[in-house]
This record gives sequence, C-alpha cells and structure tokens, in this order.
Amino acid sequence: MRQAFAHQAVVVMAANGDSRAPGAAITVALCGHWDHEPPCLLSPHHTQADRIGGAVHLRTVFAAEPGSEDAIRQRIDDALGGGKLQGPAGVTTHWELRDSQPSAISTAEKDLAARLIQTEA
Repeated sequence: MRQAFAHQAVVVMAANGDSRAPGAAITVALCGHWDHEPPCLLSPHHTQADRIGGAVHLRTVFAAEPGSEDAIRQRIDDALGGGKLQGPAGVTTHWELRDSQPSAISTAEKDLAARLIQTEA
C-alpha cells in the first residue's frame, strides 16, 4: 500500500535562474517530462520551490510503495545533482545542489499527502 514521503533539498543558482527548473528536473526524473498528462509514471508527487536569497529550497512530497521509497529519493537526488535543465524556451538553467535529505511530512502537507496516495499511478 502506498505511503507518502517528503524530501527536502537546497540548490544554489544565479539570481536570474528559473527557480522552477529544479522541480521540473524532478518531474522529468519521475515522469519523463515536466509537462505530462496524469498519472505520474513512477510516483505521484508535488514539488514546492522557495527562493531565499541565492538559494532555492525545495520540498517534494511523493507517494510510493515503501519498497520504492529509496529508488524515488535516488531519482530526486540524481535529477538535482545533474545541475541543469533546458526549459521550454530553450534556456538552460544551472544550479548547484547543496543539500538533499529525507524529511517528515509536515502538518501542512497532510492533505496533499493523502491526495497523492489516492492518485492513480
């Protein structure tokens, strides 16, 4: 039975970098493309990106079978560790991964987590 998990990361990028690019890279890693029809191929997920100074703080909430959790986290780390994504306008955004680690689902994310668990995969 699927469960919800959270993953947090921090990347550093130029001030004019697209703060959505690292989250799109995660979606590419989990779904094949950032612009896809549901369902997500590997894991229903949602990524929130917040720019704080020169850093972008990312939180990804995802639903997966417990046995797949580590593989999903590895895909997230690989996507962020790649450090770049070419966007739809052909502009490539670059970043540097500074931190990435598992996190607990926050109280504010409980409803989102429940929706992701129920989403068809």
